[in-house]
Amino acid sequence: MGSPPTTHRETAAATDDTATARRSEPALDIEHLSKRFGSGDSAVVAVDDVSLTVDAGAVVGLLGPNGAGKTTLIKCALGIVTPDTGSVSVFGTAVTDDHRAAYADVDAMLEGARNDYWRLTVRENLRYFATIHGVAPDSVATRHARLLDRLNLAEKADTPVRDLSRGMKQKVSLASVLAGGADLVFLDEPTLGLDVESSRTLRRELRRLAREEGLTIVLSSHDMAVIEAVCDRVVMLADGRIVADDTVAALLSTADRDVLRVVSPDIDAALLDTLRTRFEVNAVETGGETTRVDIVAPGDTLYAVMETLRAADVTVESLRTRQPALEDVFVDRTGMTPDGDDERRRSL
Repeated sequence: MGSPPTTHRETAAATDDTATARRSEPALDIEHLSKRFGSGDSAVVAVDDVSLTVDAGAVVGLLGPNGAGKTTLIKCALGIVTPDTGSVSVFGTAVTDDHRAAYADVDAMLEGARNDYWRLTVRENLRYFATIHGVAPDSVATRHARLLDRLNLAEKADTPVRDLSRGMKQKVSLASVLAGGADLVFLDEPTLGLDVESSRTLRRELRRLAREEGLTIVLSSHDMAVIEAVCDRVVMLADGRIVADDTVAALLSTADRDVLRVVSPDIDAALLDTLRTRFEVNAVETGGETTRVDIVAPGDTLYAVMETLRAADVTVESLRTRQPALEDVFVDRTGMTPDGDDERRRSL
């Protein structure tokens, strides 16, 4: 006697079991990945032996100066660029074993790429991108309405995307990525072109999706405020290698505290030499006729700094203590500012 036919309920249960098993695996597992462009003396190593694991439900930020390898790493993880060495697994499935299965629940918003169709309305874009991910758009209509509302797109839902502002188009791109209910999303510079309020709206929605729906997010951005506000963990890259990987709180704890920032037109090379001899100076920047100096000044050191400035007859334009920020850790670990400037060349 043959086996009885499989019922729809049994098929659905098997699908749920498979999904549960996938979610018990790391959302992303990268092992010893490297990518080189070109050959010979002109070759550029974009990613150099990077290993990285992202647990399901985590929000991980990628930081690095321009050319650090962030975008190449993301494209390798997505299968857009083939790495020279190393492996990538998504929810436990190696992409080389079953490409389609590995990326079944993955979506991405890449900088410079068109993530939506400008002739379609905002709502039509969400329905279209849900469909190409194999999701019946009517079944996620409530999800789409919530996305439109939370991203302040509801009033423009029936407007062609081509008629929207740059910032609104950016939000439509994000909504389109989230429309199909992917479990792992890669966001490359998602706040690009957004005003301050829109950026805050995006941060709130990403935090909600991670907290309430277990969405796994890999987010690359130069916007330190977004990284600090949204991410559980930060991975810093420089020259294609990981130079830091920890929680935001842990990274901030490594930064110098009790920093005194002094801005004055009277700070010259001789005074800088004196300050460096007596105190720990961790940043110097000139702009126009003034110089900004950051001095580590814990406890009574603050009074010693003030006495040194008074003795040098310095007119202080601005004086304030400053709490450490993620950018301080970034500069310390990479020697670069987030936009790619060499911090060392900016110092006197």
